Amino acid sequence: MTGDLLPQTPQDRFPGRPRPPEGRRRMIRRRALTLLIIVLLIGVPAGYLVISANQSRASGKDKEARYSADGLTQGWPSKLQRRLYQVPVPHPAWWVASYETNNWKTSRLYVEFETTDAGLSAFLTSMGVQQDELKRDEITISDRDQEITGWKFDRPGLWSGLVNEQKDPAPTQDVVVNHGKPGFPKVYVVSRTVP
Repeated sequence: MTGDLLPQTPQDRFPGRPRPPEGRRRMIRRRALTLLIIVLLIGVPAGYLVISANQSRASGKDKEARYSADGLTQGWPSKLQRRLYQVPVPHPAWWVASYETNNWKTSRLYVEFETTDAGLSAFLTSMGVQQDELKRDEITISDRDQEITGWKFDRPGLWSGLVNEQKDPAPTQDVVVNHGKPGFPKVYVVSRTVP
C-alpha cells in the first residue's frame, strides 16, 4: 500500500521498456558534478592537511630557534615572562633583547634595553625601587651571568647598580645601568626566581 504513494519513474511504471539514452549535455553535466564532488571531498581536506602541516612545521622551527638560542635574542620578552620575572620594560624602550634559562634549581630572565631618563625612573618605580638606590660604580650582575649573555661592564662608562632582593617566590633582580649616553641610559637586568 505504501508503495503506491511513492513517486515513480518511467522505469518503475514500465518495467519492460528500455531506458532512453542519456543526452551528451546531461552526461557532461553529470560527470562534471561528480568530478566537483570528488575534488571537494578529497581535495579540500588534503589541502587543509598540507597547509596545517606547513604551519606546524614553521611554528616548530620558530620555537626551536627560540629555545635553542644561546645568549640574548633581539625582541621583547613575552608578557608572561615580564610578569613572572617582574621585569616591566618601559615605554619607550629600544634595542631590547632577552634570554631565559630554566633548570630545576633556578630560572633566570636576562633583559637589556635602552630608554630615556623618564623610562628608567618608571622602570625602577614599577619594580618597587627608587632611582637614588642605584649605587655608582657598582656592578651587581655576576661574572657567571655576564659570561652567559656576553655583557662586559669593564668598558669605560658611568655605571651604577642595585639588587632588588625579594622574599620567595617573588624574583630577585640585579640591575646595572650605563649612563654613558646622556639622557639615554642602557639597562641590564637579571631576574632570577626559584621554581
